Amino acid sequence: MACKSACNCRIFRSRSWRSKSCSIAGSMNCLRFRSHHVIVAPAKPSTGQLEYFSGWNFEPFAAILTQKSTMVFGDMTPMRIVRTSLWLGAWLTAAVLSPLSAAGKEASAALDLVRKLNQAFIEVADSVSPAVVVIDVAHKPDYDPQADEDNPFWDFLPPQFRRQLEERFRERQRRNRAPVFDAQGSGVVIREDGYILTNRHVVDGAEKVRVRFKSGKEYAAEVRGVDAQSDVAVLKIDAKNLPVARFGDSNKVRVGEFAVAIGAPFELDYSVTVGHVSAKGRSRVIPDPTMEQDFIQTDASINPGNSGGPLVNIEGEIIGINTLIRGLRTGIGFAIPSNLAKEVADKLISEGKFTRAWLGVEIIALSEYPEFKEWVGGLEEGVVVRGIRQDGPAAKSDLKPRDVITAVDGHPVTTAQQLRNEIRLKPLGKDVALDVVRDGKRLVVKVKPEEWPDDAQPVLSKRPSPAEAESTDLGLTVKPMTKDLAKEYGVTMADGLLVTEVVPGGLAHRKGVQRGDIITEINEMSVSTLSDYRNALRKADLKKGVIANLISQGVSKFVLLKDAGD
Repeated sequence: MACKSACNCRIFRSRSWRSKSCSIAGSMNCLRFRSHHVIVAPAKPSTGQLEYFSGWNFEPFAAILTQKSTMVFGDMTPMRIVRTSLWLGAWLTAAVLSPLSAAGKEASAALDLVRKLNQAFIEVADSVSPAVVVIDVAHKPDYDPQADEDNPFWDFLPPQFRRQLEERFRERQRRNRAPVFDAQGSGVVIREDGYILTNRHVVDGAEKVRVRFKSGKEYAAEVRGVDAQSDVAVLKIDAKNLPVARFGDSNKVRVGEFAVAIGAPFELDYSVTVGHVSAKGRSRVIPDPTMEQDFIQTDASINPGNSGGPLVNIEGEIIGINTLIRGLRTGIGFAIPSNLAKEVADKLISEGKFTRAWLGVEIIALSEYPEFKEWVGGLEEGVVVRGIRQDGPAAKSDLKPRDVITAVDGHPVTTAQQLRNEIRLKPLGKDVALDVVRDGKRLVVKVKPEEWPDDAQPVLSKRPSPAEAESTDLGLTVKPMTKDLAKEYGVTMADGLLVTEVVPGGLAHRKGVQRGDIITEINEMSVSTLSDYRNALRKADLKKGVIANLISQGVSKFVLLKDAGD
């Protein structure tokens, strides 16, 4: 169709041209334009916005191209026609490719984020590694790690690595010569004047210790002090202006955040592994009730040789000291929280030892002892006193087994480690107020903490000789106490019945009852004869449970015995 001059056209400032013919049906607006101007159609009446090709967007132009319609350009020069065509082609290309360009920008943004994260890990390794040291240990010729009853970490070594260490120690003993450097661990500088933090089990039994920095410098080191309960040790070297790693606040660590381990696993110095904080407050990791157990769990790869090295956050701050693993390639490693490690290290540096207050009790969180909840009248939180050492400070107070401690000097406690943390730095010999629930009643018990004794290991019981005994469905056999039995088992005389046999896998065995334990009460009924024992059991209900008070390896404690139907 031919366009008339009266149609709705936009006129530009110079000579004009108009379309001479168009095969598009309908009332398309005609345009007058110069080649060097943007092609603009009249504003859309409803919105006031300018649109290309008068409300058709570029569909008319596309139709012209695809339907072989012709637009005859009036008196435009060939060069201007080329310019206009090139401009239109560029505009159309940009319109088509703009979504791809946006996707490219999004991909670029994602890659940029990953690159920044990658750079963050590099910066952590670069900033912390200079403060990490490799510790070489030469043991005393007669040192045997298996004979160290105070070291619970030996059993946690992977079997193949344990066999390698055993062979090393045997070879050294066969040579019977001066100490050689036969073990390795990791450490981290915490003060620029030469103090290094590591694990106690790394330097245990050491005759000589040397440390090596990433720069290659080596120093002889001396053991400044060790703390067996926390497995923390501090070394001292003669050096100044050393690179130092900063401590972070382990109380603020969150599960799921990044964790970076740096150390010397399998003698591969300065290995860096990355993972996450898998859990906090892991207790009962080591079968030793005397150990401080508030571990940070991580899946950052930790292996033999990493012990004593730092676990750091994305800021490069120490959040833990790598300590032990549960099997190789399991992704289960444990680190001492930085707050505990720093607290102990500061004391070892200033005093050469860590004086720890204690109450002499065996404890467990009520939340970890669900079968006992029905015995405490609906109480949901607290720490259950399972046992009281007869030679400990709690034995001199009114505290009793089965008491549930809910606060220490007004500070609530819900886990065993919280209770240990509250007691650890209390002044020795001064009263500590324990809020206690006993038989549904709330009361306050005062205890004077004492210094943790150097030798807190109980005497192991001996195998008994045949005698008159009473077997029960509890899975144990008892005998009346006599002086001869007390001497034979190495226990102190007490009113009660001596446990002489424990059925493997039986109820008592599963609850930790051992030969040599002395049962003093069954469900609060005193038992000193077999008749007392039988009468107490007749009145008991195994489905509800039987509470047996006993003395086990010098500790007054209780166990809750319930059958398999609980």
